[in-house]
Amino acid sequence: MKRHPPAILLMGPTASGKTAAAMWLAERFPVELVSVDSALVFRDMDIGTAKPDAVTLQAFPHHLINLISPEEAYSAARFRNDALAVMGEIAAREKVPLLVGGTMLYFKALLDGLAELPQADPAIRAEIDALAAAHGWPAVHAELARVDPATAARLHATDAQRIQRALEIFRVSGQPMSELLAAGHRVAPPFDFLSLGLLPSERGTLHQRIAARFDAMLAAGFEDEVSALRSKYTLSLDLPSMRCVGYRQVWEAQDGIIPREEMRDRGIYATRQLAKRQITWMANTLKPEPYDCLDPASNDRIGKRIAAFLAEN
Repeated sequence: MKRHPPAILLMGPTASGKTAAAMWLAERFPVELVSVDSALVFRDMDIGTAKPDAVTLQAFPHHLINLISPEEAYSAARFRNDALAVMGEIAAREKVPLLVGGTMLYFKALLDGLAELPQADPAIRAEIDALAAAHGWPAVHAELARVDPATAARLHATDAQRIQRALEIFRVSGQPMSELLAAGHRVAPPFDFLSLGLLPSERGTLHQRIAARFDAMLAAGFEDEVSALRSKYTLSLDLPSMRCVGYRQVWEAQDGIIPREEMRDRGIYATRQLAKRQITWMANTLKPEPYDCLDPASNDRIGKRIAAFLAEN
């Protein structure tokens, strides 16, 4: 029986060194890189997303970056379709897709497919926003916990976007989002996957990396980048692009919504919270083979694992 072509997934939290590891692997194996990052799909958002620069991209081309304007939205369903199309083209060239990134929902969508969920209902969203304005998002989170405890348990009490969507789904359908997702049909892609995860053995060191990278972004002109984006495009804080960590905090500081002296700390805190969610996804849902991103020998260990995997395929 003919085996499916191989594909490699390399996932990890922000600042875990995924891009550097992927490029190291691309120098040694017949792979093509496919980005799994909901921020890198946006054009002109380079500094705050830690997007590889033009020289790097010329040496190590990445599929699925710079796809859309910051005025547009990109979904997990679209990612799955785009990724499977690109992976098929890579396999036809007798290369191996190496999917690298930190958007864990995209990895899950690729592997498991997506359940059919109700479309957005502006009236119900307005009701939920009014409830949040009156009582705060923790109170809305408590309401979600009453009707969908499984979803509420994995969301932070201030994760407004996801709380709103989960409660909206319940109010539209009468069913908890957790049940609808569990009932979705799993459609396995036609690939033999090796799933690898870069995880920190010590959270404090990862937090130091996050702070250093945010400072480097500010030094590279992150604030100017946000100003340029606001001048070039018609943007708002409600758009997915401006909900990316860092961008919201810079925007709010520019508009005086938060004190400018708090911008750095808030951006770093938001990035740390993102990393925490990514690690939780990996541990509880995706469960890749773990490798310590703080270990200098991790690339060699990953390389040996990939060599053995490709030899089997």
